[in-house]
Amino acid sequence: MNAYEVLKERGFIEQLTHEDEIKALFEKGGVTFYIGIDPTADSLHAGHFLTVMAMAHMQRCGNRPICLMGGGTGMIGDPSGKADMRKMMTVETIDHNVACIKNQLSHFINFDDDSAIIVNNADWLRNLNYIEFLRDVGVHFSVNRMLAADCFKIRMEKEAGLSFLEFNYMIMQGYDFYELNKRYDCVLQMGGNDQWSNIIAGVELIRRKTGKPAYGMTFKLLTNSEGVKMGKTVSGAVWLDPEKTTPYEFYQYWRNVGDKDVEKCLALLTFLPMDEVRRLGALEGSEINKAKEVLAFELTKIVHGEEEAVKAQEAAKALFGKGSAAGSAPTTELPAADFAEGMDILTLLTTIGVVPSRSEGRRAVQQGGVKLAEKPVTDVDFKVTADLFTDGKLLVQKGKKTFHNVVLK
Repeated sequence: MNAYEVLKERGFIEQLTHEDEIKALFEKGGVTFYIGIDPTADSLHAGHFLTVMAMAHMQRCGNRPICLMGGGTGMIGDPSGKADMRKMMTVETIDHNVACIKNQLSHFINFDDDSAIIVNNADWLRNLNYIEFLRDVGVHFSVNRMLAADCFKIRMEKEAGLSFLEFNYMIMQGYDFYELNKRYDCVLQMGGNDQWSNIIAGVELIRRKTGKPAYGMTFKLLTNSEGVKMGKTVSGAVWLDPEKTTPYEFYQYWRNVGDKDVEKCLALLTFLPMDEVRRLGALEGSEINKAKEVLAFELTKIVHGEEEAVKAQEAAKALFGKGSAAGSAPTTELPAADFAEGMDILTLLTTIGVVPSRSEGRRAVQQGGVKLAEKPVTDVDFKVTADLFTDGKLLVQKGKKTFHNVVLK
Protein backbone atom coordinates (compact mmCIF):
# COMPACT_ATOMS: atom_id res chain seq x y z
CA MET A 1 0.00 0.00 0.00
CA ASN A 2 1.19 3.52 -0.70
CA ALA A 3 1.04 6.26 1.93
CA TYR A 4 -2.27 7.67 0.69
CA GLU A 5 -3.93 4.26 0.99
CA VAL A 6 -2.47 3.73 4.47
CA LEU A 7 -3.65 7.12 5.74
CA LYS A 8 -7.07 6.67 4.13
CA GLU A 9 -7.60 3.21 5.60
CA ARG A 10 -6.57 4.31 9.08
CA GLY A 11 -8.91 7.32 9.03
CA PHE A 12 -6.44 10.22 8.96
CA ILE A 13 -7.56 12.11 5.86
CA GLU A 14 -10.15 14.88 6.14
CA GLN A 15 -9.57 17.23 3.16
CA LEU A 16 -7.42 17.35 0.02
CA THR A 17 -6.70 20.30 -2.26
CA HIS A 18 -6.33 18.20 -5.45
CA GLU A 19 -7.46 14.64 -4.79
CA ASP A 20 -6.65 12.99 -8.13
CA GLU A 21 -3.26 14.69 -8.42
CA ILE A 22 -2.37 13.76 -4.84
CA LYS A 23 -3.31 10.11 -5.43
CA ALA A 24 -1.07 10.06 -8.51
CA LEU A 25 1.73 11.70 -6.53
CA PHE A 26 1.59 8.99 -3.85
CA GLU A 27 1.47 6.20 -6.43
CA LYS A 28 4.75 7.53 -7.78
CA GLY A 29 6.20 7.76 -4.22
CA GLY A 30 9.16 9.62 -2.80
CA VAL A 31 7.11 12.68 -1.81
CA THR A 32 8.81 15.44 0.17
CA PHE A 33 6.20 16.88 2.54
CA TYR A 34 6.11 19.02 5.64
CA ILE A 35 4.21 19.38 8.88
CA GLY A 36 4.62 22.50 10.98
CA ILE A 37 4.75 22.65 14.77
CA ASP A 38 4.57 25.97 16.60
CA PRO A 39 6.63 25.80 19.82
CA THR A 40 3.95 27.03 22.23
CA ALA A 41 5.34 24.70 24.95
CA ASP A 42 8.49 22.70 25.62
CA SER A 43 6.77 19.40 24.81
CA LEU A 44 4.43 17.90 22.25
CA HIS A 45 1.02 16.79 23.54
CA ALA A 46 -1.51 14.14 22.55
CA GLY A 47 -3.08 16.38 19.90
CA HIS A 48 0.29 16.75 18.15
CA PHE A 49 0.84 13.01 18.28
CA LEU A 50 -1.76 12.29 15.60
CA THR A 51 0.21 14.34 13.07
CA VAL A 52 3.47 12.76 14.26
CA MET A 53 1.99 9.32 13.56
CA ALA A 54 0.89 10.46 10.11
CA MET A 55 4.44 11.63 9.50
CA ALA A 56 5.79 8.25 10.64
CA HIS A 57 3.43 6.33 8.33
CA MET A 58 4.47 8.58 5.45
CA GLN A 59 8.14 7.91 6.11
CA ARG A 60 7.61 4.16 6.41
CA CYS A 61 6.09 4.25 2.91
CA GLY A 62 9.23 5.85 1.46
CA ASN A 63 8.41 9.55 1.67
CA ARG A 64 10.59 12.30 3.14
CA PRO A 65 9.28 14.34 6.09
CA ILE A 66 10.26 17.91 6.86
CA CYS A 67 9.49 18.80 10.48
CA LEU A 68 9.11 22.57 10.46
CA MET A 69 9.71 24.23 13.81
CA GLY A 70 7.85 27.54 14.14
CA GLY A 71 10.62 29.62 15.65
CA GLY A 72 9.38 32.52 13.50
CA THR A 73 5.61 31.98 13.36
CA GLY A 74 5.67 31.20 17.09
CA MET A 75 6.49 34.86 17.70
CA ILE A 76 2.98 35.73 16.43
CA GLY A 77 0.85 32.70 17.29
CA ASP A 78 -1.73 30.91 15.17
CA PRO A 79 -5.26 32.33 15.74
CA SER A 80 -6.87 29.14 14.38
CA GLY A 81 -9.29 27.69 16.91
CA LYS A 82 -8.43 30.32 19.53
CA ALA A 83 -11.03 32.56 21.13
CA ASP A 84 -8.38 35.01 22.35
CA MET A 85 -4.93 36.13 21.33
CA ARG A 86 -2.13 33.78 22.38
CA LYS A 87 0.26 34.87 25.09
CA MET A 88 3.36 36.44 23.56
CA MET A 89 6.57 34.46 24.18
CA THR A 90 10.14 35.71 24.35
CA VAL A 91 12.66 34.62 21.73
CA GLU A 92 14.54 32.72 24.46
CA THR A 93 11.42 30.75 25.42
CA ILE A 94 10.62 29.96 21.79
CA ASP A 95 14.15 28.75 21.08
CA HIS A 96 14.14 26.61 24.23
CA ASN A 97 10.83 25.02 23.24
CA VAL A 98 12.12 24.36 19.71
CA ALA A 99 15.15 22.52 21.09
CA CYS A 100 12.98 20.35 23.37
CA ILE A 101 10.54 19.43 20.59
CA LYS A 102 13.38 18.59 18.19
CA ASN A 103 14.64 16.06 20.73
CA GLN A 104 11.18 14.51 21.14
CA LEU A 105 10.61 14.13 17.40
CA SER A 106 13.77 12.06 17.06
CA HIS A 107 12.02 9.29 19.05
CA PHE A 108 9.39 8.88 16.33
CA ILE A 109 10.99 9.97 13.06
CA ASN A 110 14.23 8.60 11.56
CA PHE A 111 16.58 11.45 10.68
CA ASP A 112 19.52 9.24 9.63
CA ASP A 113 21.06 9.81 6.18
CA ASP A 114 18.85 12.83 5.50
CA SER A 115 15.74 10.61 5.31
CA ALA A 116 13.96 13.36 7.25
CA ILE A 117 15.01 16.87 8.23
CA ILE A 118 14.15 19.42 10.89
CA VAL A 119 13.97 23.04 9.76
CA ASN A 120 13.26 26.22 11.74
CA ASN A 121 11.29 28.97 9.98
CA ALA A 122 13.08 31.52 12.17
CA ASP A 123 15.88 31.14 9.61
CA TRP A 124 13.90 33.10 7.00
CA LEU A 125 11.12 34.87 8.93
CA ARG A 126 12.92 36.73 11.71
CA ASN A 127 15.02 38.92 9.41
CA LEU A 128 12.54 39.69 6.64
CA ASN A 129 12.49 43.15 5.08
CA TYR A 130 8.87 44.13 5.66
CA ILE A 131 8.40 46.30 2.55
CA GLU A 132 10.05 43.74 0.26
CA PHE A 133 7.94 40.99 1.83
CA LEU A 134 4.72 42.92 1.23
CA ARG A 135 5.63 43.60 -2.41
CA ASP A 136 6.86 40.09 -3.12
CA VAL A 137 4.40 37.98 -1.11
CA GLY A 138 1.59 40.14 0.29
CA VAL A 139 0.49 41.13 -3.20
CA HIS A 140 -0.67 37.55 -3.83
CA PHE A 141 -3.11 37.50 -0.89
CA SER A 142 -6.71 38.73 -1.14
CA VAL A 143 -7.93 40.36 2.07
CA ASN A 144 -11.51 39.47 1.10
CA ARG A 145 -10.63 35.77 0.89
CA MET A 146 -8.57 35.88 4.08
CA LEU A 147 -11.48 37.40 6.03
CA ALA A 148 -13.73 34.61 4.76
CA ALA A 149 -11.50 31.96 6.40
CA ASP A 150 -13.08 30.31 9.45
CA CYS A 151 -10.04 31.00 11.63
CA PHE A 152 -10.53 34.75 11.10
CA LYS A 153 -14.34 34.89 10.96
CA ILE A 154 -14.70 33.31 14.41
CA ARG A 155 -12.28 35.76 15.98
CA MET A 156 -13.85 38.80 14.34
CA GLU A 157 -17.19 37.90 15.88
CA LYS A 158 -15.61 38.07 19.35
CA GLU A 159 -15.51 41.27 21.36
CA ALA A 160 -11.70 41.33 21.40
CA GLY A 161 -11.61 40.91 17.62
CA LEU A 162 -8.55 39.99 15.60
CA SER A 163 -5.26 41.82 15.89
CA PHE A 164 -3.29 42.84 12.80
CA LEU A 165 -0.40 40.83 14.26
CA GLU A 166 -2.39 37.59 14.05
CA PHE A 167 -3.84 38.54 10.67
CA ASN A 168 -0.32 38.14 9.28
CA TYR A 169 -0.04 34.52 10.43
CA MET A 170 -1.68 33.04 7.33
CA ILE A 171 0.68 34.95 5.04
CA MET A 172 3.70 33.77 7.02
CA GLN A 173 2.62 30.13 6.95
CA GLY A 174 1.98 30.37 3.23
CA TYR A 175 5.46 31.82 2.83
CA ASP A 176 6.89 28.88 4.80
CA PHE A 177 5.55 26.45 2.22
CA TYR A 178 6.99 28.60 -0.58
CA GLU A 179 10.43 28.64 1.07
CA LEU A 180 10.40 24.87 1.65
CA ASN A 181 9.36 24.35 -1.95
CA LYS A 182 12.32 26.44 -3.15
CA ARG A 183 14.88 24.96 -0.77
CA TYR A 184 13.88 21.29 -0.60
CA ASP A 185 11.38 20.72 -3.45
CA CYS A 186 8.65 20.20 -0.85
CA VAL A 187 5.33 19.74 -2.70
CA LEU A 188 2.86 18.80 0.05
CA GLN A 189 1.83 20.42 3.32
CA MET A 190 -0.05 18.32 5.87
CA GLY A 191 -1.70 19.31 9.14
CA GLY A 192 -4.78 19.27 11.34
CA ASN A 193 -8.11 20.22 9.85
CA ASP A 194 -7.98 23.59 11.64
CA GLN A 195 -5.06 24.47 9.32
CA TRP A 196 -7.07 24.16 6.08
CA SER A 197 -7.15 27.90 5.27
CA ASN A 198 -3.45 28.32 6.08
CA ILE A 199 -2.51 25.33 3.94
CA ILE A 200 -4.52 26.58 0.95
CA ALA A 201 -2.69 29.93 1.26
CA GLY A 202 0.67 28.21 0.78
CA VAL A 203 -0.55 26.01 -2.07
CA GLU A 204 -1.87 29.01 -3.98
CA LEU A 205 1.20 31.16 -3.29
CA ILE A 206 3.51 28.54 -4.81
CA ARG A 207 1.30 28.06 -7.84
CA ARG A 208 1.05 31.81 -8.44
CA LYS A 209 4.73 32.62 -7.96
CA THR A 210 6.31 29.58 -9.61
CA GLY A 211 3.61 27.98 -11.78
CA LYS A 212 4.56 24.64 -10.18
CA PRO A 213 2.08 22.26 -8.54
CA ALA A 214 1.76 22.18 -4.75
CA TYR A 215 -0.75 20.30 -2.63
CA GLY A 216 -2.39 20.24 0.78
CA MET A 217 -3.89 17.55 3.00
CA THR A 218 -5.55 17.85 6.39
CA PHE A 219 -6.17 15.25 9.07
CA LYS A 220 -9.15 14.75 11.31
CA LEU A 221 -8.65 16.34 14.71
CA LEU A 222 -8.35 13.96 17.66
CA THR A 223 -11.85 14.14 19.13
CA ASN A 224 -14.06 11.73 21.06
CA SER A 225 -17.44 10.41 19.94
CA GLU A 226 -19.09 13.64 21.20
CA GLY A 227 -16.78 15.79 19.09
CA VAL A 228 -14.76 17.06 22.08
CA LYS A 229 -10.98 17.30 21.65
CA MET A 230 -9.13 14.44 23.32
CA GLY A 231 -5.87 14.72 25.21
CA LYS A 232 -7.13 16.88 28.08
CA THR A 233 -7.50 16.03 31.78
CA VAL A 234 -8.64 18.06 34.79
CA SER A 235 -5.00 18.95 35.41
CA GLY A 236 -4.29 19.98 31.80
CA ALA A 237 -2.94 18.49 28.58
CA VAL A 238 -1.68 14.93 28.16
CA TRP A 239 1.98 15.61 27.37
CA LEU A 240 4.55 13.33 25.73
CA ASP A 241 7.22 14.56 28.16
CA PRO A 242 7.37 12.10 31.11
CA GLU A 243 8.19 14.97 33.46
CA LYS A 244 4.85 16.62 32.60
CA THR A 245 2.69 13.51 32.25
CA THR A 246 4.18 10.38 33.81
CA PRO A 247 4.11 7.14 31.78
CA TYR A 248 1.58 5.79 34.29
CA GLU A 249 -0.72 8.82 33.88
CA PHE A 250 -0.27 8.58 30.11
CA TYR A 251 -1.18 4.89 30.17
CA GLN A 252 -4.22 5.50 32.38
CA TYR A 253 -5.55 8.26 30.13
CA TRP A 254 -5.74 5.92 27.12
CA ARG A 255 -6.92 2.99 29.25
CA ASN A 256 -9.94 5.07 30.21
CA VAL A 257 -11.08 6.38 26.80
CA GLY A 258 -14.73 5.89 25.87
CA ASP A 259 -15.83 2.58 24.38
CA LYS A 260 -16.82 4.27 21.10
CA ASP A 261 -13.36 5.84 20.70
CA VAL A 262 -11.19 2.73 21.07
CA GLU A 263 -11.12 1.59 17.43
CA LYS A 264 -10.46 5.11 16.13
CA CYS A 265 -7.58 5.65 18.57
CA LEU A 266 -6.06 2.27 17.74
CA ALA A 267 -6.15 3.15 14.03
CA LEU A 268 -4.78 6.67 14.37
CA LEU A 269 -2.31 6.34 17.24
CA THR A 270 -0.73 2.88 16.94
CA PHE A 271 1.00 0.82 14.27
CA LEU A 272 -1.19 -2.26 14.81
CA PRO A 273 -2.40 -3.85 11.54
CA MET A 274 -5.92 -2.73 10.62
CA ASP A 275 -7.27 -6.30 10.80
CA GLU A 276 -6.27 -6.35 14.47
CA VAL A 277 -7.62 -2.84 15.01
CA ARG A 278 -11.00 -3.87 13.61
CA ARG A 279 -11.04 -7.09 15.68
CA LEU A 280 -10.33 -5.21 18.90
CA GLY A 281 -12.77 -2.44 18.03
CA ALA A 282 -15.57 -4.97 17.55
CA LEU A 283 -15.33 -6.29 21.12
CA GLU A 284 -18.37 -5.55 23.24
CA GLY A 285 -19.35 -5.31 26.90
CA SER A 286 -16.57 -5.92 29.39
CA GLU A 287 -14.44 -7.38 26.59
CA ILE A 288 -13.79 -3.86 25.23
CA ASN A 289 -11.55 -3.31 28.26
CA LYS A 290 -9.06 -5.71 26.68
CA ALA A 291 -8.92 -3.46 23.64
CA LYS A 292 -8.39 -0.43 25.88
CA GLU A 293 -5.47 -2.16 27.59
CA VAL A 294 -3.91 -2.88 24.19
CA LEU A 295 -4.41 0.74 23.15
CA ALA A 296 -2.84 2.09 26.35
CA PHE A 297 0.09 -0.33 26.19
CA GLU A 298 0.85 0.22 22.49
CA LEU A 299 0.65 4.01 22.77
CA THR A 300 2.78 4.11 25.92
CA LYS A 301 5.33 1.82 24.26
CA ILE A 302 5.63 4.12 21.23
CA VAL A 303 5.99 7.27 23.35
CA HIS A 304 7.91 6.06 26.41
CA GLY A 305 9.41 2.71 25.41
CA GLU A 306 8.42 -0.89 26.14
CA GLU A 307 9.96 -0.97 29.63
CA GLU A 308 7.87 1.98 30.83
CA ALA A 309 4.77 0.55 29.14
CA VAL A 310 5.20 -2.74 31.01
CA LYS A 311 5.73 -0.90 34.32
CA ALA A 312 2.63 1.23 33.76
CA GLN A 313 0.54 -1.79 32.85
CA GLU A 314 1.70 -3.76 35.88
CA ALA A 315 1.09 -0.79 38.17
CA ALA A 316 -2.44 -0.39 36.82
CA LYS A 317 -3.20 -4.07 37.35
CA ALA A 318 -1.83 -3.93 40.90
CA LEU A 319 -3.86 -0.83 41.74
CA PHE A 320 -7.09 -2.12 40.28
CA GLY A 321 -6.61 -5.64 41.54
CA LYS A 322 -6.41 -6.85 45.11
CA GLY A 323 -2.87 -5.69 45.69
CA SER A 324 -1.98 -2.42 47.35
CA ALA A 325 1.22 -1.71 45.45
CA ALA A 326 1.29 1.84 44.10
CA GLY A 327 3.68 0.88 41.31
CA SER A 328 4.58 3.83 39.15
CA ALA A 329 1.51 5.93 39.99
CA PRO A 330 2.34 9.68 39.94
CA THR A 331 4.22 10.86 43.02
CA THR A 332 4.51 14.17 44.85
CA GLU A 333 7.10 14.84 47.55
CA LEU A 334 5.97 17.08 50.42
CA PRO A 335 7.85 18.23 53.55
CA ALA A 336 7.15 16.10 56.63
CA ALA A 337 6.72 19.36 58.56
CA ASP A 338 3.54 20.05 56.56
CA PHE A 339 1.87 17.15 58.35
CA ALA A 340 3.18 17.79 61.88
CA GLU A 341 -0.09 19.41 62.93
CA GLY A 342 -2.11 17.84 60.14
CA MET A 343 -2.92 19.03 56.61
CA ASP A 344 -6.63 19.22 55.82
CA ILE A 345 -7.76 16.77 53.17
CA LEU A 346 -8.90 19.44 50.70
CA THR A 347 -5.50 21.16 50.78
CA LEU A 348 -3.78 17.82 50.17
CA LEU A 349 -6.02 16.93 47.21
CA THR A 350 -5.48 20.30 45.50
CA THR A 351 -1.74 20.42 46.29
CA ILE A 352 -1.04 17.11 44.57
CA GLY A 353 -3.39 17.95 41.67
CA VAL A 354 -5.89 15.13 42.21
CA VAL A 355 -8.65 17.77 42.01
CA PRO A 356 -8.46 21.20 40.34
CA SER A 357 -10.23 23.07 43.17
CA ARG A 358 -11.28 22.80 46.81
CA SER A 359 -14.94 22.77 45.80
CA GLU A 360 -14.43 19.71 43.62
CA GLY A 361 -12.40 18.10 46.40
CA ARG A 362 -15.24 18.79 48.83
CA ARG A 363 -17.74 17.09 46.51
CA ALA A 364 -15.47 14.08 46.07
CA VAL A 365 -15.05 13.64 49.84
CA GLN A 366 -18.75 14.11 50.59
CA GLN A 367 -19.68 11.57 47.91
CA GLY A 368 -17.32 8.98 49.41
CA GLY A 369 -14.92 9.07 46.48
CA VAL A 370 -11.68 9.71 48.40
CA LYS A 371 -9.50 7.13 50.14
CA LEU A 372 -6.19 7.35 52.02
CA ALA A 373 -4.24 4.09 52.17
CA GLU A 374 -7.41 2.35 50.91
CA LYS A 375 -9.54 3.76 53.77
CA PRO A 376 -12.45 6.10 52.89
CA VAL A 377 -12.40 9.72 54.04
CA THR A 378 -15.84 11.33 54.36
CA ASP A 379 -15.12 14.34 56.58
CA VAL A 380 -14.13 17.47 54.63
CA ASP A 381 -12.32 18.75 57.75
CA PHE A 382 -10.23 15.56 58.08
CA LYS A 383 -6.59 16.22 58.99
CA VAL A 384 -3.91 14.15 57.27
CA THR A 385 -1.12 13.52 59.78
CA ALA A 386 2.31 11.91 59.49
CA ASP A 387 1.19 8.77 61.35
CA LEU A 388 -0.99 7.84 58.34
CA PHE A 389 2.13 7.35 56.23
CA THR A 390 3.80 3.95 55.97
CA ASP A 391 7.56 4.14 55.43
CA GLY A 392 7.04 7.77 54.49
CA LYS A 393 4.47 6.98 51.79
CA LEU A 394 0.72 7.48 51.48
CA LEU A 395 -1.50 6.37 48.59
CA VAL A 396 -4.31 8.81 47.77
CA GLN A 397 -7.24 7.58 45.68
CA LYS A 398 -10.08 9.57 44.07
CA GLY A 399 -12.83 7.56 42.47
CA LYS A 400 -11.96 4.26 40.84
CA LYS A 401 -9.32 5.50 38.42
CA THR A 402 -7.19 8.24 40.00
CA PHE A 403 -4.25 7.27 42.24
CA HIS A 404 -1.40 9.39 43.57
CA ASN A 405 1.51 8.71 45.91
CA VAL A 406 2.54 11.26 48.53
CA VAL A 407 6.08 10.85 49.84
CA LEU A 408 7.53 12.68 52.82
CA LYS A 409 10.84 14.45 52.41
